[in-house]
Parts: sequence; structure tokens; C-alpha cells
Amino acid sequence: MASESTYATIAALLVTSSLPFYLYGAWIMIDAETVTWEVLVYHLKFIVPGLVLNTIPVVTWMMPRLLNQLSGLSALHAILGLQAYAMLVFALTGIVRIFQAKRRANLYHDPDPDVDLDDLHENMGAWRGRLRVGVFGYVLFWFGAWLLGLYRYVTGYMLGSGLG
Repeated sequence: MASESTYATIAALLVTSSLPFYLYGAWIMIDAETVTWEVLVYHLKFIVPGLVLNTIPVVTWMMPRLLNQLSGLSALHAILGLQAYAMLVFALTGIVRIFQAKRRANLYHDPDPDVDLDDLHENMGAWRGRLRVGVFGYVLFWFGAWLLGLYRYVTGYMLGSGLG
């Protein structure tokens, strides 16, 4: 059976490897003049693997061990991580509605750059606001949890004798 340090290293590598997927996925959307169906699918081809790389170690290794090593730093790390996922859920409440409105207007397959998205639905501005706040919040809290997790990894497994 692998050691605790080996599992910690694998978890740190998986979570860290999600960052380039998030960054490139974000860049795709920022760089797109018009978000077509192809752009959206291409974006998701990077965001979904990033979420999987991040979520697998959280669910399979970090969460089950949390209560065994509860301290100030582990609690803060968990709170930041949970808050990141909460912000992602908040963003999804906007994403789903925007997707529905754009799909109903056929703007993914037949994009019209002159269409004002806010004209598609009376709540579009609120949905876009949820999306922006949720994504920004996810990135902010994810980055904080990631930095704290790296600190805990270095001090607990590289400089210490393990956290467990």
C-alpha cells in the first residue's frame, strides 16, 4: 500500500495540474469575439478536465481525512475549498439560464453579433452577473485553497513527518 506522503503528492499534482486547464478554458472565452456552440464546447473540453482533476483528490482523499487532522489550517483550507465549490454552483445558476436563452434564440448555431444578450430575457443581466460573480469567486477561493494546500503539503510532507 502506498504511503500517506505518496497520496499527498498525487493529490497535490492532480489539483495543481487543473490550473492550466482553468486558465486556458478562461482564455478561450475571453478571446472569443462571439461565443458560438463550437467555442462553448471547446471551452468545456478544458474546464471539465480541470474540474475532474481537482475534484477527484478532494472527494477521494482530502474530505475523508479532514476530521482526522482538523486544525486551524486544515479548517481554513476546507472552508476555502467548499466556498470555491459554492461559488461554482452559484455560477451554474446563471450559466444554465444563459444557455437556455441563447439556445432558444438559436444564437449558438446561428450567431448574430448585433443581438444584445440582455434583450433575450428580462433576467439576462442578473444571470450574467451570477456567472461573473460565481466564476470570479470560484477562482479566488480555489486559488486561496490551492496556495494553502501547497503550504500544508510542503510543511507537512516535505519538511515534516506527515499531517495524518
